[in-house]
Amino acid sequence: MPNNKLGKQTLAFRTRPEVLGTGSVVGVKEGQGPLGKSFDIVLEEDMFGEKTWEGAESKMLSESMRIAMKKAGKTADQVDAILSGDLLNQLMSSTYSVKEFSVPFLGMYGACSTMTEAIILGSVLVDGSYFDTVIAAASSHYSTAERQFRMPLEHGNQRPPSAQWTSTASGSLVIGRSKNPHFCCTYATIGKIVDTGMTDANQMGAAMAPAALDTVYRHLLDTGREWNYYDRILTGDLGHIGKQILIDMAKNLGIDLSPAYDDCGVLIYEKDQDVHSGGSGCGCSASVFAGPIWKSMMEGSISKVLLVSTGALLSTTSAQQGGSIPGIAHAVSVEAVY
Repeated sequence: MPNNKLGKQTLAFRTRPEVLGTGSVVGVKEGQGPLGKSFDIVLEEDMFGEKTWEGAESKMLSESMRIAMKKAGKTADQVDAILSGDLLNQLMSSTYSVKEFSVPFLGMYGACSTMTEAIILGSVLVDGSYFDTVIAAASSHYSTAERQFRMPLEHGNQRPPSAQWTSTASGSLVIGRSKNPHFCCTYATIGKIVDTGMTDANQMGAAMAPAALDTVYRHLLDTGREWNYYDRILTGDLGHIGKQILIDMAKNLGIDLSPAYDDCGVLIYEKDQDVHSGGSGCGCSASVFAGPIWKSMMEGSISKVLLVSTGALLSTTSAQQGGSIPGIAHAVSVEAVY
């Protein structure tokens, strides 16, 4: 068995790739939420000075990368590769963002699990000494996602209470090495597709919760850690409904997640912001981790985080054909090293 693998699904990063810097950019609504002051940039308007929503999302993603590089003390010519993804067809936001940096690019897609997927694969490249420095990033935008997956905003279509609000947000991490490592990626658990047969696209939290449980349970089993090892266990993005489903299912396995557990889609908005079941989108967990969670780690209030980004692997085609919504969840542990 490879000496960098634990159990069936978990990778051990022996050289401990380090998070050198982060960047987070969010929209107006996200800035009005409880975490608003912890993001690097809060937009004054969601067009971000661009002519299209898609252009705004690309610009947000580029800005989050620039911020992360600045914090890490890196320039684009010192970055070996960018691993990034979004929700749009052909990864349009990431493609237009990355092209201006002239850096090798690996496009990621895991729906809302994209950020953790990028962190995992970026850490593999650094841990294996293939690259010295990489960027892991993801973005989403309410208006671009609505246009692609649902209806034009002008329709004013009503959303049921179980629906989630695609976050206008982006987050980036610079992963590399330093002489005195501080916060490192230590383990990663690659998730399996879990499909319970759910077909309601307005119940994505419920569709993803079983995959989140499967990955968290496998991570604990493979690493031999208890659930209370972590200061924070964060899914992204199950929303209020999916979060409660995960808590209930975990209890059936004898795991009480509640003291350390929360969901990025729940944390990013206030209950009275009319987002129904909470936030979603790849930029949600990306910005929450790169912004407020990273800030808490830097301040020393938390030192061990398990980020479990979750994705609903549907498309407009599968939804129109009545197909089920497969779920996926990937986990990465980021810990202080002293």
